[in-house]
Amino acid sequence: MPSGRIALVDVNNFYCSCERVFRPDLEGVPLVVLSNNDGCVVARSAEVKALGVLVGTPWFQLRDLAQKHGILAFSSNYTLYGDMSSRVMRVISQFSPEQEIYSIDEAFLDFRHPPHLPWVTTGQAIRARVRQWTGLSVCVGFGSTKTLAKLANHVAKHNPQWQGVCDLGALASRDLESLLATIEVREVWGVGRRLAVQLSAAGVHSVADLRACDPRWIRSRFSVVLERTLRELQGRPCLGLETMAPTRKEIITSRSFGCPIYQLDELAEAVREYMARAACRLRQQGSVAAAVGVWIETNRFREQDRQYSPSATWPLVVPTDDTRLLTQTAQAVLRTVFRSGYRYVKAGVMLLDLRARGDLQQGDLLGVESAAMVARRAALMATLDRVNAKWGSGTLGIGSAGLKSDRRWTVARGKLSPAYTTKWSELRRVRA
Repeated sequence: MPSGRIALVDVNNFYCSCERVFRPDLEGVPLVVLSNNDGCVVARSAEVKALGVLVGTPWFQLRDLAQKHGILAFSSNYTLYGDMSSRVMRVISQFSPEQEIYSIDEAFLDFRHPPHLPWVTTGQAIRARVRQWTGLSVCVGFGSTKTLAKLANHVAKHNPQWQGVCDLGALASRDLESLLATIEVREVWGVGRRLAVQLSAAGVHSVADLRACDPRWIRSRFSVVLERTLRELQGRPCLGLETMAPTRKEIITSRSFGCPIYQLDELAEAVREYMARAACRLRQQGSVAAAVGVWIETNRFREQDRQYSPSATWPLVVPTDDTRLLTQTAQAVLRTVFRSGYRYVKAGVMLLDLRARGDLQQGDLLGVESAAMVARRAALMATLDRVNAKWGSGTLGIGSAGLKSDRRWTVARGKLSPAYTTKWSELRRVRA
């Protein structure tokens, strides 16, 4: 295996671990984190996993089990999780200048040149610093490719004898083959259950089986994507680190309501808030949108209800990132699709046909409004984003967005933990 390594750093049971950092009394207590409106399980602690609870299980179905085993449930606190994720990513970036943030709780690091310490020692140093600086526990996997690093992380996480760090490159060929023979092929990054069934039918059951396949056969029988995965398992890099987040081609914001909505004005209020979030994300990636879409939904699972789930998309005269213009268009679209007499449970907005703001020609704008007006719009949106970044999302918004205290439709989060790291009023107090 080449001297350089790719590392995959992954936080263990991230959502539940974030809750425990500020509640040491929860250590060892079975925990679950619930989806919007406290509906289904989206994250489980190790204790709950051991009880056989699956992601997606409705919380109401777990009431008896929760009472028997003392399972505690938390509403999804995405503000807390996002802030803790940022802290973890900043810590691990100190170990390598090349970092790809793959998800909220995991990142790849590129070690092109061996560090002064052995790989396992480096991994333990990463674990120790993250633990000391954030209170969270991570596992680290090393491999010569991203796929092998992912696999090494899986080994480290599920085998206590590795003590949270696995370097597949340190294993002798025979030992590596023996280890890979014990891992089901569905654990390979990008394979999944459905493809694993197809591979199993073709006689490929373990990671070792897949690694021994002929790439040409894999490509002809399955796909070029799986062929790349195979080559990565064989130690031949096919996937580079994406150190810059890819630009979204569309932006979608949607939520289920805390209670059903029947009136247009309440739907309009929800659409305004969703568009404010989408527009902020649009500006963050330096894009403008040329079209706006809106959809609303009734509950398709309630057969006794009349069903109606329309959507519509309108083009914009000039592509924009201005929350006010985007919101005005979304409101107009909503009015065309709304019908009274229905029990609406969800709404969403879409920003489509995205383009880089730098590609927008000045002449495109000047035909509609003056250069001074264009500059004022940009300055206003920049101020809006700065205020919300400093004081919290939603602090400053469009005047027509309504008062938060009056919103019956907002997502129900009855088991929400405090914003320990982002609100002064909710900081933990330490008494000496």
